[in-house]
Amino acid sequence: MGTIDARGKSCPQPVIMTKSQVEAGERDITVLLDSAVSASNVRRYLETNGYRVQIIDDEGSITITATGATERPSPVVAPASSVAERDADPARGAEVPPEAQVATSPASARPACNALLITKSTIGDDSLLGEVLMKSMLGTLGQVEPLPCVVALMNEGVKLALNHTSSLDHLLALERGGVRILVCGTCTNHFGITADIGAGVISNMFEITEALLSADKILSL
Repeated sequence: MGTIDARGKSCPQPVIMTKSQVEAGERDITVLLDSAVSASNVRRYLETNGYRVQIIDDEGSITITATGATERPSPVVAPASSVAERDADPARGAEVPPEAQVATSPASARPACNALLITKSTIGDDSLLGEVLMKSMLGTLGQVEPLPCVVALMNEGVKLALNHTSSLDHLLALERGGVRILVCGTCTNHFGITADIGAGVISNMFEITEALLSADKILSL
């Protein structure tokens, strides 16, 4: 069993420390934490990777026990046809006419993934106009195709996900449409608003960075 003491570690260190144990093949992991936000991030990471997770919170002293990671299937690659297979089925080895050939690539095999990084609660310097513009931007995002795959909220941008804000309904609509809304937990802690976040998931720098770097394009506001 691997034991990780992540107490006192700032985001995203607890997740990174846990990730190293997962990648080392550790099937039984215990993580000691003193931050509810970090505990939420670690739990989500472990569950995403097939672990069964139990959490004990003893007045802020948090212990996560993760057990029995399931084997995740390796990517399946179609094997090249052998000579015997082509002899048994001539169609397998038939040459495709040039006009019938279609170029394929990993990028064309999946929909485009565009990400939006928002670090402010308004657009521009005028606070009143900026709030209207940001609300309009988020509302418009839900009406265009393709939808962004990720909206990451950092710094002042996390305030857009607060309950009772004018932008909350638009973020919830995006979330219902399948958009991942990642809200920086370090930022919500800094502003003291973690408990008031009404959309998305409280996330960490590791998850946000990974999501942005996986996108085809990133728009920053």
